[in-house]
Amino acid sequence: MTADHYFSPHPGSPSPPRAVEFNVAGRDYTLDSAGGVFSADRLDPGTAVLLRKADLPDAGTAGALLDLGCGFGPITCVLTTHAPTATVWAVDVNERARRLTTDNAARVGAADRVRVVEPDDVPDGLTFAQLWSNPPIRIGKDELHALLRRWLPRLAPDGVGWLVVARHLGGDSLHRWLTEQGWQVHRHASQKGYRVLRVTR
Repeated sequence: MTADHYFSPHPGSPSPPRAVEFNVAGRDYTLDSAGGVFSADRLDPGTAVLLRKADLPDAGTAGALLDLGCGFGPITCVLTTHAPTATVWAVDVNERARRLTTDNAARVGAADRVRVVEPDDVPDGLTFAQLWSNPPIRIGKDELHALLRRWLPRLAPDGVGWLVVARHLGGDSLHRWLTEQGWQVHRHASQKGYRVLRVTR
């Protein structure tokens, strides 16, 4: 038996390859996945709601975008295809997830515009025009709050953060907590039990 989680840095469970197919904004994607990463068998329902309901970047979006907790890279691949002049930083503690995201960025023709790194390898001082995340709620409330305290301040002054959280896993309480921390938080959409939060300074 294995105690691997999708937030394990070095998953040791078997990782037979599999393909995940999905459609966002009229474009079909087929990405590589494997066991030991977040939602290995399909596009996670929360991520699907986020990509369907949040305001995707457009061709004029430039600068650096952050995919926080990239998994096998579905958000990264969508962002980079919609914003062809932006650089997407895909961050994950899971080495298998990082490898898959690197491969999938190449699959969509964006290897030169995607930086796949561990959290500590993001350059100090780099700020992001957008932050996208289906945050890892199951790491625990304290760890989740620490994660957001670390990364939300990396938004540029006019930057926008997009988060999706299941209501039954604390989406509304996270909304309140972010507001208490001084962020402007708008519930942009609700669908299938998920909250899509737009976060700005």
